[in-house]
Amino acid sequence: MNTPNIQASPTSTDGQPTTAGMTIGSYLIHRLQEYGLRDMFGIPGDYILTFYGQVEDQSKINMVGCTREDCAGFAADAYARVKGLGAVCVTYCVGGLSLCNSIAGAYAEKSPVVVISGSPGMSERHNNPLLHHKVRDFRTQFEVFQKLCIAGTELNDPSTAFAEIDRVLEAITRFKRPGIIEFPRDMVNVVPRFTHTPAPPSSITSDPNSLSEALAEATRRISSAKKPVIIAGVEIHRFSLQDEVLKLAEGASIPFAATMLGKSVISEIHPLYVGLYEGAMGREEVTRFVEESDCVLLLGAFMTDINLGIYTANLDPSRCIDATSETLRISHHHYQNVLLGDFIRGLATSGLKAPKRTLPARPSSIDRPFAVSPNAPLRIERVMERLNLSLDENMAVVADVGDSLFAATELTIQKRTKFISPAYYTSMGFAIPASLGVQTADRNLRPVVIVGDGAFQMTGMELSTMVKRRYNPIILLMDNKGYGTERFLHEGEHAYNDIHPWAYHRLPEVLGGGTGYEVRTEGQFDAALTSALADLSGPSLIQIHLSADDASRPLRRLAEKLSQRV
Repeated sequence: MNTPNIQASPTSTDGQPTTAGMTIGSYLIHRLQEYGLRDMFGIPGDYILTFYGQVEDQSKINMVGCTREDCAGFAADAYARVKGLGAVCVTYCVGGLSLCNSIAGAYAEKSPVVVISGSPGMSERHNNPLLHHKVRDFRTQFEVFQKLCIAGTELNDPSTAFAEIDRVLEAITRFKRPGIIEFPRDMVNVVPRFTHTPAPPSSITSDPNSLSEALAEATRRISSAKKPVIIAGVEIHRFSLQDEVLKLAEGASIPFAATMLGKSVISEIHPLYVGLYEGAMGREEVTRFVEESDCVLLLGAFMTDINLGIYTANLDPSRCIDATSETLRISHHHYQNVLLGDFIRGLATSGLKAPKRTLPARPSSIDRPFAVSPNAPLRIERVMERLNLSLDENMAVVADVGDSLFAATELTIQKRTKFISPAYYTSMGFAIPASLGVQTADRNLRPVVIVGDGAFQMTGMELSTMVKRRYNPIILLMDNKGYGTERFLHEGEHAYNDIHPWAYHRLPEVLGGGTGYEVRTEGQFDAALTSALADLSGPSLIQIHLSADDASRPLRRLAEKLSQRV
């Protein structure tokens, strides 16, 4: 992730920042560009058209039109995970409320997305008229988003508009969560009567006494441990702390694992990397290695039910040092006002040395040559083993939820933060629009998308936007004619888990670009993947026929322990 590069505002002849003559819309555009934003996703509508026009006429921001607002939100979320800040721009209520699910996911998984929504003009609101798109009252949309965002503002007062824009953008980037800026359409071209000097981002520091005591207790516990381990979570990526964690792990020779949401936060080929810690879904030897540790450093990890294998994990809190951007707990002691980065840097420079431990062996499928059985029916684990051979540092794996996610956890991601999935909020339909966001953020980063047929039917038409923009994702569409994960978690044949089959491989013909493949055997998949890897001209969609009773190893492990609870 690239941390936003906040630059200086326009200057007057005396060298001081000035906003003289700037409209509210122009100021918002200017500040977004100062934060490093170069692309914005959305769908235009009459309440936001004036702002769209300003973006087009006054900036170099690339406006990416999407097929649906929720897709635009997913794309902005993924873009933010790569670049450090994303933005989505839509009209009032029918656009904004369609974004709720996407933005809820961004909040849950700490992805900094700016929601910009038009709204009826202030001059249109007299006597509470029944304007189109309005629900209940004029603040309904804003009040809904207050539950989904870290900060929000309605730009209805020129005297405070510039300061409110500054406040919301700073909160989004500081806390790595979405925020909303609601823009009455008759305020876009308003020029405030005074100049405004943007305040520099406020500086938050750790309480020195609290930090000192926390480091003293943590180093004492780690030094006395015979089998310490680090579990790195998603915040290590969001706050760009990968190098600091590596310095700690390498300097102290402490092995590290990752959570499912934090997969690839550090390269998975690092010699100290153990694997994913995910309770019953994970490999038994990794789970045992972590749970036998006498000191577990949870760094930037949110221990959700998914990360914990639906609470099949078993971590003793008395052995844990749990540090996030929000809390620091060492065993049962809580420390206030300690920044995650300061805590990790303090540990990394404390001279810690851990006893050497024998790490779990890597899965044999990583090291052994992959031999294609040309006529063998495809199974999802064989798809992953073959894909693993072709992943390189110029690819990003984008996995949808369900067995697409569970199977993809067994892939080996060679470079940090090249695995993107809604692994906590787990919203179906994320992956296709997210791959649009990934490749918009980095045109040289090729998405490899793993998506089930059920999820594809929700948002798969965003492939149209990628055809239009000449992007070249490789889409592995796992076609088992329904919701495979639910089939495993709820025994018996249930018609509600079946969906209508599509000829997915024919979609490139409909959309006017890309190449489709239909495969049923290992030999056919090997040939299709080889062809797709070589074809950079457009999207490649590989429809992979799987048996309805096929499942990845992680899903089978989970189902064994969980099915009786669902």
